[in-house]
Amino acid sequence: MSAGETSWTIVGQGLAGTCLAWALWERGEEFRIIDRGEGGSSRVAAGMVNPVTGKNFEPSWRISEFLPDALAFYAAVEGRIGRRVWNPFPVLRLAGNDKEWRKIVSKLDAPEVAPWVAGQVAPPDGWAGAVELRGGGRLDTRAFMDGSRDFFEKLGCCRTGDFKDAPSPRTIRCEGAAGLLGGGYGPQRCAKGEILTVRAEDWDETRIRIGAGGWLVPLGGGLFKAGSTYEWNELDELPTAKGRARVEEIAGRLGGGAFEVIGHEAGVRPILRRSQPLIGPMADGGWMFNALGSKGSLYAPGMAARLAAWLVDGTEPEPEVDFRKFSSQSDGHE
Repeated sequence: MSAGETSWTIVGQGLAGTCLAWALWERGEEFRIIDRGEGGSSRVAAGMVNPVTGKNFEPSWRISEFLPDALAFYAAVEGRIGRRVWNPFPVLRLAGNDKEWRKIVSKLDAPEVAPWVAGQVAPPDGWAGAVELRGGGRLDTRAFMDGSRDFFEKLGCCRTGDFKDAPSPRTIRCEGAAGLLGGGYGPQRCAKGEILTVRAEDWDETRIRIGAGGWLVPLGGGLFKAGSTYEWNELDELPTAKGRARVEEIAGRLGGGAFEVIGHEAGVRPILRRSQPLIGPMADGGWMFNALGSKGSLYAPGMAARLAAWLVDGTEPEPEVDFRKFSSQSDGHE
């Protein structure tokens, strides 16, 4: 396929752009991907999926719909690219004090939470309580994006560089935080996060651990990703000593022993509203797929399928993910 024959132009090959490329490929559509090749938060991300999140111990937004679609999607991609990208893990949610544990216990039988609860377990030393959750896992984002790029490069679909053409109805911007910070999308709530890769030979590699305001994700071979920080003002991708110290504190608390830091990265989460993804046409005539926040591994496949159906068939998605609705509200029109 030559660039001149393509119908769609995808700008950016992070999680959003990669998933959209697969959704269009599955429909037999022609497209090209233009990416600057500079990384972005998708390459830094731990790729974690956690079914029940936050201080209030609530299910991730619409996870019962999006998770099955995501798992089927990643399994299909694995077969096409010949790489494993999805690694299922139970999630161990740890409570640091009795108040936090009482709140968690009070939610365990709630109809929206109970399906994800495998059961209470004995907490490690120094923790007030622990519960194991089903449905967690880790997307190897680099293997997913690199394997997908190799696949599409063989079809002649990929080009490295800046997108300089005028926006058109066949241009879809999947530019993550860089796009949001560049303007044109309305008020952004992007947040920088710092992540460490650590080595610890005696830590548990069978579960994702969440607690102490952070998380610890096994990579295999004694390696783990630990994170993360939230910085709302300094929105660059530069690691900091302050961020490293905070994540070292998280890693030590969750891992429970000595470790060696072997990597320190930073990225900016693309957030517009309540960490929910958005798709749709823009005022300049192009399209957008953005605002995946810290949960791109969970939401990108389902949102890509919705956007492909909109682009190809004209099937509009539910209003809550329609960028036009967000745009009108941010302009002061409900």
